[in-house]
Amino acid sequence: MERYNIYHRKDGRWEGRITRGKRENGKRKFQYVFGKSKEQVRHKISEIRKNESSHTCSINFQSLLEEWMCIAKHRVKESSLSNYRLKADKHILPSFGSMEISAVSSKDIYAFIENKQQCGLSNRYILDILILMKSIFKYAVKTYHIYNPMDGITMPKNGNPEIKLLETLEIKQLEKYISENRNNTTMGIALTMNTGIRIGELCALQWRDVDLEKRILTVRKTMQRIQSIDGKTRTKLIIGDPKSESSKRNIPLTKKMVDFLMNFKGNPNEYILSGSEKPIEPRTMQYRFAKILKNAKLPSIYFHALRHMFASACIKLGFDVKTLSELLGHSSVEITLNRYVHSSFEQKREYMERIQFNF
Repeated sequence: MERYNIYHRKDGRWEGRITRGKRENGKRKFQYVFGKSKEQVRHKISEIRKNESSHTCSINFQSLLEEWMCIAKHRVKESSLSNYRLKADKHILPSFGSMEISAVSSKDIYAFIENKQQCGLSNRYILDILILMKSIFKYAVKTYHIYNPMDGITMPKNGNPEIKLLETLEIKQLEKYISENRNNTTMGIALTMNTGIRIGELCALQWRDVDLEKRILTVRKTMQRIQSIDGKTRTKLIIGDPKSESSKRNIPLTKKMVDFLMNFKGNPNEYILSGSEKPIEPRTMQYRFAKILKNAKLPSIYFHALRHMFASACIKLGFDVKTLSELLGHSSVEITLNRYVHSSFEQKREYMERIQFNF
């Protein structure tokens, strides 16, 4: 596929340049396309490429998906495959399942995006669906040599959703409730507030993963309920490797946290949340957390907000971002900064007060 670039001209128009090989003197040859908007130029280039790609294929998208899934299962985790199946069954197949893959156009993709936005799906979730479609069509292009309708598609802007957190006084109120109501559930909440671990990682923790003497918590697995793809049950609970290799990590524990944990220590095979060899799954922990917030007369927040609160607290205490990123198990510091670092209005005011002018 020839490369192309799009530029905004000084006269207000948009110009697209498609690379068409090289001249005898070694300089590149271009085909030029013009339009009133970037999107118009991108559409014209897409049409040119579609006309140049004369291959047709009678296979429908449903069959292509099944073929792609059979290959994908050898390289991705079971949870990822389940996630792909869920997105495909719920969103992609109702729109494209019966269509021949060479008949799908960029216009169909844009109509699909608009429909999903009108249905209330977030741009972030729509983007996840489109990334899946992109992988499937990339396989189709390589295998059946069709025109790629995803080529040049402008993806929805992925804005970070605002996460509701507890204010400073509310955090103190939650800490007080935990101190006065010590049990396995409040211990799990305290552990998350002190380490920022994910709820799936927390639910998968066994006492073998906690070295109280060395004060080290080892994250080596996670738990989640996924859609079953074998058809025997609707869903199933799985315990497997964490989200990524960087998610496998050792987290130092504070002395106060170790003292709290000592009251509940069990044998190595017991899960720390249940106190038995039978685990408590994430959605159960979510329900228990919601009940505790209600009992403590605190506003409702997601359990995941505790992870955000931990990250923000660390930044406020002066943690460098690289260290925090490793504690959270992120693959890059950009994820830490863009998604997990939040400053309160009080913190903004504190920083602003440091600005001194002599008027």
